[in-house]
Amino acid sequence: MNLNASAPGMARRRSVLALMSAPVWLGLPGAARAGAQIEEPLADAVRNALSAAVSSGEPPEPVFADTDSRLHYLRWKVEMNTRLVARNSDLKTLQHRDEFLQTLWYDCKRARLDVALVLGLIQVESNFRQFVVSSAGARGYMQVMPFWTRSIGDGDANALFRMKINLRFGCVILRHYLNLEREDPFMALGRYKGSRGKPAYPDAVQGARRRWEFGA
Repeated sequence: MNLNASAPGMARRRSVLALMSAPVWLGLPGAARAGAQIEEPLADAVRNALSAAVSSGEPPEPVFADTDSRLHYLRWKVEMNTRLVARNSDLKTLQHRDEFLQTLWYDCKRARLDVALVLGLIQVESNFRQFVVSSAGARGYMQVMPFWTRSIGDGDANALFRMKINLRFGCVILRHYLNLEREDPFMALGRYKGSRGKPAYPDAVQGARRRWEFGA
């Protein structure tokens, strides 16, 4: 799925894509930038679907339709590992980077998200720092607000510092916002920041996204 936004000043692109099986399935150094998502009432059906999405315990093992797809993934992982090393992020060891990239790939594909977009979002949100907390209280790589653990999780906000839980919540939340905004990344990213309709945050994420594109 391609969630590229058009250049600033141009009409934002809306793509009408098939919904997932459940219709509601829904960087920079210094302080974390985002994490001001607004806590909004959730319909019971949405809450239940989101809860199921974050609580699923299957291992993040990518499955590929053919050899070419698997080789593309392996080439992507090698290249992204190199780029993460160059960023001198908190992902210090090869094992940690490998786990991070595999989990990210899996959860992005699971939620029908563009992997480069999510990497750009993580760069802007936390600059790939696992334990960072924003001034609003958002936590971890994808700067997830603690209220989400009360709304659709088990209430343990400290679990958001765990890589797999943070990436799972962040991807599920972004997919939820994309569903609400009919696949408009500009508006969905605004919701993720808590600044819906304002260009600064979506533009920053889309700018960072271009640094994580991979076409091989």
